[in-house]
Amino acid sequence: MQIIHTVAELKTALGNASQTAFVPTMGNLHDGHIALVRQAKNTGGPVVASIFVNPLQFGLGEDFERYPRTLAADAEKLADAGCDLVFAPDVAEMYPEPQTFQVQPPLADVLCGAFRPGHFTGVCTVVLKLFGMVRPRQAMFGKKDYQQWYLIRAMVRQFNLPVEILGGETIRAVDGLALSSRNAYLSEQERKQAPGLYDELKRICAALAAGDEDFAGLEIAAINSLTKAGWRVDYISIRTQATLMPATPGDRHLVVLGAAWLGKTRLIDNREVSI
Repeated sequence: MQIIHTVAELKTALGNASQTAFVPTMGNLHDGHIALVRQAKNTGGPVVASIFVNPLQFGLGEDFERYPRTLAADAEKLADAGCDLVFAPDVAEMYPEPQTFQVQPPLADVLCGAFRPGHFTGVCTVVLKLFGMVRPRQAMFGKKDYQQWYLIRAMVRQFNLPVEILGGETIRAVDGLALSSRNAYLSEQERKQAPGLYDELKRICAALAAGDEDFAGLEIAAINSLTKAGWRVDYISIRTQATLMPATPGDRHLVVLGAAWLGKTRLIDNREVSI
């Protein structure tokens, strides 16, 4: 497996490859990332993973500086999973001049976007740049970051990019907690509480499957339950899978999304349900 750091090296390494499968990451890899690499491996083409902590998607006071950088350990995991090439640029390589051209996606100011202004502009901009550098035929994104997955697919569709976006199902710990690089920030006690967010999403999905269409009531009940347990909730929201707009009676393919804080750690999760 090659590890390269510049766009020029990347271009040389890829040559005329036309069936590349791409897994963009910020590093500090866990089993969820590795599942995406294995999914990419099944496409039959060379597999490229990027490791880049993207400053454009971090707001003021967020954890850009302390976000774990673990390239050596990440490279080991990627090699074991069958990755062919790791692209690990630095900030100067990705942004050799101020990034004045940026992608302004729709729905970037709702759900997580309402609490992280500019986040999805940063995500979509860096992904568009990476697509231009790697020129993949397929790219894999985890569905744990559901809003991100939705917006990347919309960007590819609207810009007619020749990339097929594949979603990887959320990988969970035994107790249901969605794997995330930020889980490492949790204290021992917080880690015990952390599955509570997913538990609330499951309860909502069970109620929806049973025919409950009081969407606002279900959301409020979950928020109150988490708040009582010591969480600080950003949102719990029932949306349509197709548009990410708020669900209305009669909608059948839904996704329940949540974001909430335990101490200084912000966790996100979601669960799809068809009724």
